[in-house]
Amino acid sequence: MTTPPFAPPTELDIATVSAQLGRPARNVIGIAARCVCGAPTVVSTQPRLEDGTPFPTLYYLSHPAATAAVSTLEATGVMTELAALLDDDGVAEEYRSAHEAYLRDRNSIQFVEEIDGISAGGMPTRVKCLHALVGHSLAAGAGVNPIGDLALERAAWSPLVCECVDYDLESA
Repeated sequence: MTTPPFAPPTELDIATVSAQLGRPARNVIGIAARCVCGAPTVVSTQPRLEDGTPFPTLYYLSHPAATAAVSTLEATGVMTELAALLDDDGVAEEYRSAHEAYLRDRNSIQFVEEIDGISAGGMPTRVKCLHALVGHSLAAGAGVNPIGDLALERAAWSPLVCECVDYDLESA
C-alpha cells in the first residue's frame, strides 16, 4: 500500500461526513474534494473494507446538496443523454482514459484482485451512476472524466457556492 494523494481525514471530517450521510462513516481514508467552506464533498474509501469486502468506489459523493442535485439529473433522464455521447469515439476514448485514471488512483492506495479492472459509475463503456462520476470529477479535477464534468455542469449545484448546513455533529 502506498500513500494516497490526500491527507487522512480529521475527526471533524469523519463527524461531518457521518452527519452528511446520516450514518457512521466507514473506511474513509481521506477527503478527496471539499466545499469552498472546507467541509467534505467527496470522501475516499479504502479499496478493501475492514470486514474484507472489496469496495471499488474510491470516490464517494457525500455532500447532501451535491448528492440531491445529481439525483435530480438521474431522475430526469440526463444519464441516458450522457450515455449517448459514448457513441462518439473521442468521448469514448476520454471516458476510457478516465476509467484508467480511476484505477491508477485506487491501485496506488491498495490493489484488490477481486475488483481489478473495475472502476465506478459504469466506466469505461456505460454511464451507470452519475454520483460516482461527479465524485471522480471533483476529486480528480476538470478534464479527467468527461461524463462527470458534463453532469457537474448540468447540476443545480456548484462546488464554488457553499450550500452546507450546520451539521449536528454531536449525534454523528
